[in-house]
Amino acid sequence: MSGAYGFWGQAVRRLRSQRMAMASGVLLALIMLACLLLPLLSPYDYFTPHFELVSRGPMLAGGHILGTDPLGRDLLVRVMWGCRISLAVGLAASLVSVLIGVSWGATAGYVGGTTDALMMRAVDILYSVPFVPFVIVLTVLFGSDLWLIFLAIGAVSWLDIARIVRGETLSLKQREFIEAARVSGVRGAGMIARHIVPNLIGIVIIYATLAIPTVILFEAFLSFLGLGVQSPLASLGSLVADGTSEMQSHPHLLIVPAAFLATIIYCFNYLGDGLRDALDPRDR
Repeated sequence: MSGAYGFWGQAVRRLRSQRMAMASGVLLALIMLACLLLPLLSPYDYFTPHFELVSRGPMLAGGHILGTDPLGRDLLVRVMWGCRISLAVGLAASLVSVLIGVSWGATAGYVGGTTDALMMRAVDILYSVPFVPFVIVLTVLFGSDLWLIFLAIGAVSWLDIARIVRGETLSLKQREFIEAARVSGVRGAGMIARHIVPNLIGIVIIYATLAIPTVILFEAFLSFLGLGVQSPLASLGSLVADGTSEMQSHPHLLIVPAAFLATIIYCFNYLGDGLRDALDPRDR
């Protein structure tokens, strides 16, 4: 326990020394807090149109700080709801991909032999399926409900983590503590759950942090195509899509959601890079 505590304590100290990663984490926390609180504190909702306030610019429509959209709805509230949905999709879909990928990769790597070969050939076959068309087909067949978008993206984005976890598991199962556990009678699922997966936590955290912005960007792409979140709800991608049609006359409708989308993606990337440096086993 002391060794594990020392490693995690050292990792936290290394992370704190990286100013960009820490600043990104603080900014993400502030955005998440704003997503939760601003829609509750604002007198405006995200769905009620106000046709007398259509497409007003920032600070030109009374209390609408960032202006209004083509239906007169408060843009700040719409963007905060968009951030909430985009972050929810990113976190939930990444969680699905991590759960599937870690389970698949750890099982394949630990069991080995024919089971490993069959499981990884299945991964190779799925790699050959075009990613974007496959998710588009899933959303067309099963609809664009939010939970289906979680599952559709998460179910096809676990292949990379499965390969990474399998490689690390092949290395881990040769270690002395695994041999000691095997001698003491630990086998199968118990070995994977109690000894293999806990030693992969660092890698999984790094992967998940770097996967979230990829998922958010992909959901934004689906929403831009009209296959993601449906009106009156909005993600950042659908808000950007709406803004492109008004960019000549009302550029704030594009600039504001695009700025939030870029900020969130950059923050997750910087935070992921910081966690990778802090948790890199070669730096222990």
